[in-house]
Amino acid sequence: MANSRELAYREFMQRENGFVRAPYNPELDFYAMIKAGDIESVRRHLQENPFRVHAGWGTLSNDPLRNMKYHFTITTAMLARYCIEGGLELPVSYGLSDYYIQKSDEAKDFAAITELHLTMCLDYTKRMRNIRKKKIQSRPVAQCIDYIHDHLHTRITVETLAAQTGLSPNYLSRLFKKETGVSISNYIRTQKLITAENMLLYSDYDCAQIAQILAFPSQSYFSEIFRELTGYTPLQYRNENLRSTQLHKETP
Repeated sequence: MANSRELAYREFMQRENGFVRAPYNPELDFYAMIKAGDIESVRRHLQENPFRVHAGWGTLSNDPLRNMKYHFTITTAMLARYCIEGGLELPVSYGLSDYYIQKSDEAKDFAAITELHLTMCLDYTKRMRNIRKKKIQSRPVAQCIDYIHDHLHTRITVETLAAQTGLSPNYLSRLFKKETGVSISNYIRTQKLITAENMLLYSDYDCAQIAQILAFPSQSYFSEIFRELTGYTPLQYRNENLRSTQLHKETP
């Protein structure tokens, strides 16, 4: 069971080729990776899908290079909005988008824009990853946070994290609470629920599958704490947000 959970979780987080997509714009998956600060998945996606060979672009200019620049601008603007939603400060996000759009305007060929796109995406991703560590000062707590995000498909305990850091469970618990403001258990639960929100919007897994993939004790427990966080049951959340997600899909 643990192996199947891990496979499903990795498929969602890393977007491997075998992943069964929901009927949403695949670009939203990519924006979600960046918003989550998932550097490894973003880098892999960009290697497998370089910007210069992007499929499905509309024709915004009869000049191929200018057309590519226009789509770079659209991508950058969308990415700035997603990262603001994820907690990146508005002036920072829009300042970055202005900078990269100006640099794309100076590009002389397709290769330069493709390289700039790679740099821009990784820049945003690293900033989003750093947001979750913003108040972290110690290496053990940073290690815990990375471990948690990489193992949300498992049951993570304080003892597991203590073994990873070489600290006693009691000392690690106090240190984690001091630096993050929340207990380890609350942090793990919140991150699982945030991931569940993304899975409800950007995958076609049903509620029972999501509860199983993220190693919740039961579907009923998952639904209960999901409602505590969002005010909706998982199914209500998916239905309520479907319309806004489809509107994003229709954005050029």
